[in-house]
Amino acid sequence: MMDFQDTWSLLHPAIAVVVVFPLLGIVLNRALLTRERRLAMKVGEKSKIPPIVGGEHVAIGRYLSMAVVGVTFLGLAYPIFSKFINKNLISEEPFRVVFIIVLFILSITSFVFLFRAKIRIWRGIFATLTGMGLVLLGSQPEIYRRGHEWFISHFYYGILAALLMIFSVATIQDIYQDRRNRWRNAHIIINSFALLLFIGQGITGARDLLEIPLHWQKPYIYQCDSVAKTCPQFK
Repeated sequence: MMDFQDTWSLLHPAIAVVVVFPLLGIVLNRALLTRERRLAMKVGEKSKIPPIVGGEHVAIGRYLSMAVVGVTFLGLAYPIFSKFINKNLISEEPFRVVFIIVLFILSITSFVFLFRAKIRIWRGIFATLTGMGLVLLGSQPEIYRRGHEWFISHFYYGILAALLMIFSVATIQDIYQDRRNRWRNAHIIINSFALLLFIGQGITGARDLLEIPLHWQKPYIYQCDSVAKTCPQFK
């Protein structure tokens, strides 16, 4: 039976499935339509695709970035604060607990200001602060990073995808100001890579859900031998 702690642990994957991946599909669709329209106009053809798709791609892309970074913060918050409570670190390491709380607040605030910033230097500052916050939070000992298999790690895929979304938000205005299309080409390359990361997120996230037991099952499950694929027998 699930209680509050187990329900909290499911918020991250639930929001990813219900919000992030549907938005990803819409953004990808609008991106392809926008590119198709642009290529048609470049060769002088009249496109049947309405010009509004470009604006929709930008607007929904911003919502996608919000959702990705937000769900990343949520995914980091659960293991950190649940272990703070379970291990009574609030009384044992109060200064680190306060530091983590302040870091969460400052990182989320920087991300909010990133969307409001119009000047390039401020967009760069807020993007850097948000990215640094994610990396610092992800480096906490309470986070399971699957370092021995980093190349198939849900954590590393997620952090890198979130950083790419932050970069996309910070540079979206530069795309329309660059007549040589360097920022546009960088945007396409970076977000194509991000798409691969999202696919990897779906696969590794489903795998990790199979590996994470309910909190009351953990004392028994963690006695199992993952190499021999055996668990202790109780009479």
